[in-house]
Amino acid sequence: MTEINNELNAEDIAALEADFAKQPQADVISRAIQQNGINNAARDPKSVVRTNHVFSVEVKTGGVTNQRQSGRCWLFSLTNNLRHQFAEKYGVKDFELSQSYLFFWDKIERANIFYDRMISTANLPTTDRTVDFYLSGPGNDGGQWSMSAALVQKYGVVPQSVFPENNVTKNTRDLNSVLNLKLRRDGMQLRDLVNDGVTDEELANTRQKMLSEVYRIVAYSIGVPPETFDFEYRDDKNNYHLDQGLTPKEFFDKYFDDNLDDYIVLTNAPDKKYKKLYSLPSQNNVVGGKPIQFLNLPMEVLKETAISQLKDGMTVWFGNDVVEQSARKDGILDANLYHRSELFNVELSMKKADRFNYHQAEVSHAMVLTGVDLVDDKPTRWKVENSWGEDNGEKGYFTMADSWMDDFVYEVVVNKKYLSEDQQTLLKQVPEPLEPWDSLS
Repeated sequence: MTEINNELNAEDIAALEADFAKQPQADVISRAIQQNGINNAARDPKSVVRTNHVFSVEVKTGGVTNQRQSGRCWLFSLTNNLRHQFAEKYGVKDFELSQSYLFFWDKIERANIFYDRMISTANLPTTDRTVDFYLSGPGNDGGQWSMSAALVQKYGVVPQSVFPENNVTKNTRDLNSVLNLKLRRDGMQLRDLVNDGVTDEELANTRQKMLSEVYRIVAYSIGVPPETFDFEYRDDKNNYHLDQGLTPKEFFDKYFDDNLDDYIVLTNAPDKKYKKLYSLPSQNNVVGGKPIQFLNLPMEVLKETAISQLKDGMTVWFGNDVVEQSARKDGILDANLYHRSELFNVELSMKKADRFNYHQAEVSHAMVLTGVDLVDDKPTRWKVENSWGEDNGEKGYFTMADSWMDDFVYEVVVNKKYLSEDQQTLLKQVPEPLEPWDSLS
């Protein structure tokens, strides 16, 4: 590759200054931006009309949850789906499951699988792209729906009253920092042992000691999860209930009807072939657990299946890029919320496939669809349950314009029964593995 070096000279800078001076109303625009900020100056006031809080199809839900300063949205979104089912079936409006319980086991499982990855790639340099990915954040929070499903299938769930939030789970930065340091150090030592040719027994013993130390860190920080517990609650009619001696798996099997294997992640990633099944093995968190898989389909299929599930009274987990074209405080998600191209007189639009290819698209957040407004059977806006507490949006609920779903929603999780027979046949494919650094990661 030929190196190109275009040095800025005085003539170039003069040309830039001259072009800026020719922009119409440059002084007016500069004042508006510098006094109000870019987004406030570019915001479309009509977005409030497009995203009003009325929906023709709406699942009955209660108050919202709050993930605080943590990256656990993927866990909150799954537990929110489950708790709504419980609330409807047993008449407990604001019942909440423990996200801390699943978070605990995710930290242990991620350390376990990280050690395997360090051992299996010990012959590769740390500059190798895959090794670099594994080392980039082994103790971090983010995750996929299938990762949360794998944890539920292996460990069950518990009510939040049994294993509540604490200072660490509400702000996970310090724990993540400690675990990143610990795991990277362990990874270095495991790689050195492999390359020094130690016995399998010595390697296994060292690995087990490391995992025990991770458990200690996490247990000190989050607490030790219960092996059994008594489930005690009052329903909305003030009736008292007590169910004693439950294990977390028994609790899930007894109180929740869903088989998580009946659900599939549909993705809309136009940079990839449609009607194909993909996997992301680099982000699996449980050895032997549910693998991360996506069925890539056009957006109209994601919408149709999500609407069908909502009409049947079931909420929908979805992955999205919440930082794009959104107003957090007002709870607005609208692809035309900020007219920044017009503000700067600079073309800033990109097609969805191009945003994936050039790292502008990112699955940065997970939320829950709880309603949709249909006009002539076509969606115009969607009701969204977030996990940022009641101070954002309409008591924690956001409104998403259908245009935003087109542009910035990348995944929905629906029951396979809402797929056509032809679409269900696609699930029999051998999934094509995606690289660790893929845009869907």
